[in-house]
Amino acid sequence: MQFQGTADYIADKDLMVAVNAAIRLERPLLVKGEPGTGKTELARQVATALGLDLIEWNVKSTTKAQQGLYEYDAVSRLRDSQLGDIRVHDVRNYIRQGKLWQAFTSPTKCVLLIDEIDKADIEFPNDLLQELDRMEFHVYETGETIRAAIRPIVIITSNNEKELPDAFLRRCFFHYIRFPDMETLKRIVEVHYPGIKQTLVHAALTQFFEIRDVPGLKKKPSTSEALDWIHLLVADDIDPETLRADAKGVLPKLHGALLKNEQDVHLFERLAFMARGQGR
Repeated sequence: MQFQGTADYIADKDLMVAVNAAIRLERPLLVKGEPGTGKTELARQVATALGLDLIEWNVKSTTKAQQGLYEYDAVSRLRDSQLGDIRVHDVRNYIRQGKLWQAFTSPTKCVLLIDEIDKADIEFPNDLLQELDRMEFHVYETGETIRAAIRPIVIITSNNEKELPDAFLRRCFFHYIRFPDMETLKRIVEVHYPGIKQTLVHAALTQFFEIRDVPGLKKKPSTSEALDWIHLLVADDIDPETLRADAKGVLPKLHGALLKNEQDVHLFERLAFMARGQGR
């Protein structure tokens, strides 16, 4: 079972090595990188490439680790007991399976994505240590143990918003997705927009990387934002020569696809004003 990328996902050699190492070790793959570098999409493409089902657990700030195992609805059971519902005699009617439960009991090997684990409370990773290590957990209400007969491929993503505990990191295989260079990003663009004019791609990506390199930028535009921007450039049939001219002294065309806060827009407005002043 080897991941070698897909036609829709450009994976460099290091990333493929990391995925395959995690599969062989049967360890969770912890993937970090800038937002928009394809961390979440990686799990989907691994599932597609290997012909496996994908189970996604999208973590939020309010998510608790227990929700990934199961949730017991004691309130509904109490209400049903007051109404004389016969379902109350079987506690399993009030247990909702979480994403880990679904992955552990899957009849075939699957990919489990735990997306943006750093959004949750700092204790969240610690609360999953044993479950991800042993691939099992206990259901106290029924007295049963849920154990993975077939270990899923676990991919965990993080935007580095919080430091993860050392004990958790020890149990993972780690990979950092570096921001793609010009040539790699050209290949990514070609995958999304086959047959696109190379003159436009070159002009757009040249300006894109110049924008990313501007000192003082609060949020650098990501890969996904580059794709959105190029999509708009193609839709508006922008002349590549116009982009080259604009790079010398005005805000980037359709800059709302790239600059996502007023601080960065003001920064480029000042730079454009200074460039125009120097051109007089």
